[in-house]
Amino acid sequence: MRLLITRSMPEAVVAAAAARFDLVLRDKTSVMSGEEFRESLRDFDVILPTLGDLYRADVFADVPAPRAKLLANFGVGYNHIDVAAAAKAGVQVTNTPGAVTDATADIAISLILMAARRLGEGERLVRSGNWAGWAPTQMLGTHVSGKTVGILGFGRIGQAIARRCHFGFGMKVVFHNRSKVEVDFPASQVEMAEVMAADFVVAAVPGGPATRHLVDAKALAGMKKSGILVNISRGDVVDEAALIAALQSHRIAGAGLDVYEQEPVVPEALRTLENVTLLPHLGTACLEVREAMGMMAVENLIAFAEGRALPNLIAV
Repeated sequence: MRLLITRSMPEAVVAAAAARFDLVLRDKTSVMSGEEFRESLRDFDVILPTLGDLYRADVFADVPAPRAKLLANFGVGYNHIDVAAAAKAGVQVTNTPGAVTDATADIAISLILMAARRLGEGERLVRSGNWAGWAPTQMLGTHVSGKTVGILGFGRIGQAIARRCHFGFGMKVVFHNRSKVEVDFPASQVEMAEVMAADFVVAAVPGGPATRHLVDAKALAGMKKSGILVNISRGDVVDEAALIAALQSHRIAGAGLDVYEQEPVVPEALRTLENVTLLPHLGTACLEVREAMGMMAVENLIAFAEGRALPNLIAV
């Protein structure tokens, strides 16, 4: 079977794929163009796409009978793929759940600490050469231990964040989730408004139309003035314009972001604010994790090639 991998991958993943498939590696870091998406569906049997590869309904409409029969997505999130349109065209879609959980949870904790303790601002001060030395009132931030964290979305990643907050920092955990969740550590399932009123609010929901602008101006208005928002889910879960307004007016104390509405474009208004920590989508950026994600995607590809049930099939 002819396989396209749409972007550069860890060497171990490429080797595993090449050992089993007639591999074409698009060895670039950039996202494909619209015509490349269409060509991939026409020219390959299976495809390993990544975040940002927009296999939307219009792409499938232009290639209604594709040669490709599987998109083995590299990543747990798949809102860049129209799964319903893919299914209509006879294309199955898989993802890589589990492999990303701990790394993404670690980034959430990093952003909580960075935003609370003004670590990005402090590093910029030292690098600028303008640090005048230690002082009792220098760059006072917010204590994390013992505070309340509110988590939007309580799947694998949300629960991993909650465990770190509870067991690592003695934090009270409240969460909002569409379905009932039972856990074996102290955490209370509450309405969204109560989550937004926590000291730290972490967005950990899946991307897609159902969660777009879940955190909007109204939700942000429910936060404490001392509250800090962290987003490690998808950029459009947070209304970026509303967040900028809340940060500029000091309606909330700060934010920590790893994702953005129009990646890789980050609004200048965000980049010039000192009360927001900005990361370049580092959620799963560990070699071991990226290798595990890639190997899971390859396992889905091999299962398809061998006519077996797909381990991580996304249901339509």
